[in-house]
Amino acid sequence: MDVKDDSTVVNLGRHLLAEFYDCNPNILNNLQLVQEAMLSAAIACGATVVDSKFHHFSPYGVSGAVIISESHLAIHTWPEYGYAAVDLFTCGTACDPRMAYEHLQEKFKSGSAYCSELKRGLINLSTQKMIESPFQLEAQSSTTTAAPHVVGSQQIAQPQEV
Repeated sequence: MDVKDDSTVVNLGRHLLAEFYDCNPNILNNLQLVQEAMLSAAIACGATVVDSKFHHFSPYGVSGAVIISESHLAIHTWPEYGYAAVDLFTCGTACDPRMAYEHLQEKFKSGSAYCSELKRGLINLSTQKMIESPFQLEAQSSTTTAAPHVVGSQQIAQPQEV
């Protein structure tokens, strides 16, 4: 069955895998700023925040997750490269993970960003059964606002205690 062309097939969730490049390294290395950006991204996409947990690594980098009623948002940063890898997974139709993607691109002052959107949990509406299939790639997109630079060329301030 070609699930892409079947109108009786719906998905339970949308999963965006995002890459943010040429970001401000001092933002990416600041636990409080990364956490605030991720929490506000959850709200911007229409999600209901349940909990969050973030950790700063030494000498630099932040990892964290925001648990939302609709699933999760997760991040790991490499400030020394001006790079953040972000996972935006939402279920249902109440929130739009692309809104979170756009919000984070602005918050991290990303020069360029790319994302792939996957449809997760495919269901055949006529049979009400799950379709056992790898996730379906829905779309890929990119946004470039600055010329590429040499990886690892940015200076990083030492993290501030919060």
